[in-house]
Amino acid sequence: MTLPGTGSDSAAVLAAVREHLVTQLGPEPQEASVTFLGAAPIRVLRFVDVESGLVRYASLGCSADPMGDPSALVPDPAAPRAELCLVLRGGVDGVVRALAVLAAAPAVEGLVLSEGALIDLGEPLWPGAAFTAVVLRAPEVPDVELSGEAAPVRVFRAVPVTHTEAAWVRLKGAAELEDAWTEAGIDVTDPARRAVNPGLAR
Repeated sequence: MTLPGTGSDSAAVLAAVREHLVTQLGPEPQEASVTFLGAAPIRVLRFVDVESGLVRYASLGCSADPMGDPSALVPDPAAPRAELCLVLRGGVDGVVRALAVLAAAPAVEGLVLSEGALIDLGEPLWPGAAFTAVVLRAPEVPDVELSGEAAPVRVFRAVPVTHTEAAWVRLKGAAELEDAWTEAGIDVTDPARRAVNPGLAR
């Protein structure tokens, strides 16, 4: 589906993104909404894959407007748009607020979400979690195409990382960390997984 991408069509953009997510990740998800002072609410959709045991939490709201300077009177219609998807085996309901905070960062802080970016909340992503940050990796679902000058909506994978892994991303980059996960046989969807030790880096 292709829809206009102007600010006045924010509701249409979000409707298109939601339909796209349901088509790609279905069945129909559970939904929660988190409100922030001075910003539009961020919804979080919870998709459960019964066969694999994976639960996908997808933000819905970040893509309503192009990313960039939040103080700009007229947003650049060609600026990028994005949402986030966090995948956890078995699910952790306490992660909903953290994902909403991450997805609200472009509107609140002017952050532009991009592949390889590290976003550190400085606190556990959910109660008792060893992870305090996420690194954004390539989407697992196709982009949502919008018409005109509007950039497509990219649904980045938000992969939880520990404080130690976050330091490694700053030093070596996200691709190096992903290679290390693969070599060590790390399942990044496991909410209780161990961290990769940067001291073992090549």
